[in-house]
Amino acid sequence: MIDMLASSGIESVKLPPRSPNLNAYAERFVWSIKYPCLNRIIPIGETHLALIIHTYVEHYNRNRPHQGLNNQLLIPNPSIVTTGGKIVCDEQLGGLIRSYRRAA
Repeated sequence: MIDMLASSGIESVKLPPRSPNLNAYAERFVWSIKYPCLNRIIPIGETHLALIIHTYVEHYNRNRPHQGLNNQLLIPNPSIVTTGGKIVCDEQLGGLIRSYRRAA
């Protein structure tokens, strides 16, 4: 494999052993999709796997507060009511992903 890359002009970089935090952001995302989501669902095919990943990525970016942004959403939804109204649970992926909001 390394010879094939080298013959294409690609230089490989050897990583130090036991270095899981070389890209902590990517490692955190892979861990967060793998353990809570993909370890509990058996994809039936490539299309099903793509749907699961797409749904999780949408939840990860739109419904989950991010600590690096002072626990704010990446993409704020102006239609979300913050006061009053009954609290409603939205479930996705058979209840693996739950998000709560106030009904208008």
